[in-house]
Amino acid sequence: MRIETDLKLGFKDVMFRPKRSTLKSRAQVDLKRTFRLMHTDTEWTGIPIMAANMDTVGTFEMAATLAEHNLFTAIHKHYTAEEWRTFIASAPKGIENHIAVSTGTGEADFKKLITIKNENPQLRFICIDVANGYSEHFVTFLKKTREQFSDKVIIAGNVVTGEMVEELLLAGADIVKVGIGPGSVCTTRVKTGVGYPQLSAIIECADAAHGLGGQIISDGGCATPGDVSKAFGAGADFVMLGGMLAGHDESGGETIERDGKTYRQFYGMSSSTAMNKHAGGVANYRASEGKTVEVPYRGAVEHTLSDILGGVRSTCTYVGAATLKELTKRTTFIRVAEQENRVYTQ
Repeated sequence: MRIETDLKLGFKDVMFRPKRSTLKSRAQVDLKRTFRLMHTDTEWTGIPIMAANMDTVGTFEMAATLAEHNLFTAIHKHYTAEEWRTFIASAPKGIENHIAVSTGTGEADFKKLITIKNENPQLRFICIDVANGYSEHFVTFLKKTREQFSDKVIIAGNVVTGEMVEELLLAGADIVKVGIGPGSVCTTRVKTGVGYPQLSAIIECADAAHGLGGQIISDGGCATPGDVSKAFGAGADFVMLGGMLAGHDESGGETIERDGKTYRQFYGMSSSTAMNKHAGGVANYRASEGKTVEVPYRGAVEHTLSDILGGVRSTCTYVGAATLKELTKRTTFIRVAEQENRVYTQ
């Protein structure tokens, strides 16, 4: 046993320090980025904000709307091959540049992935999704996927340490998802005691990934547009959102009417709700590591997207970054004292 005493920080622990800016308007800020992917030597261009691959967020409907705005959706792994076939047949042109096919690591998952890819060869992105990216089984599955799909872009995760980011990139991932336990409906930190403050995880993992030519996704912990900006400022290439995109017309989840108000169900993918729905219940050897909440109905997601993108543009104007790529270079974080943090987060 050993204890690390280095300071580790989350989004609530810091704020941006403003800097002199030559920008006259938020409209001057360009949020698009272009990345060259490590293993395929291809490029992706768009606004690097992603809908999480949760069945209450990463839906086909969400993907169609986000693609119109040059954003990305990691579509959840519970759609069947036939549902994929139907969606692609009617999807907007160019949708393949803004969606990923998510998969688990079982044999049935791999067979379904092959079927979906064979029927829809234009799909470029694969997202291998597990809660614990540190297992040997996961790395083996990643290598197997890279061998099978040498021309596809592979997203893999989740991890929170630089050395594991490097291992996943060398095993075949192009982009690594970073985050264990920061999500609003994730209870991993409570149930297992495992986790890592998200801001520090991003800083350390981005440094490791960029040294090898890979990218990272900050996955979880963003509750406000300011948190999205902080993730980018810390070095994240992409930011994945769950709770911020829940409760909309395009989101999944049961609709609930109560006391004259409308709610949409939102839950973690390791929750008992998700496992009852997709796996026949919680296995007797594990605990639920997610919770189920009711999110007030929020209408069309376009309004929320405008709020998020507007917030990030505003951050850029405060620090003098004309492009999203410049944001991390213009970022100085101020650590918030504990007493000030309580006031700041109320």
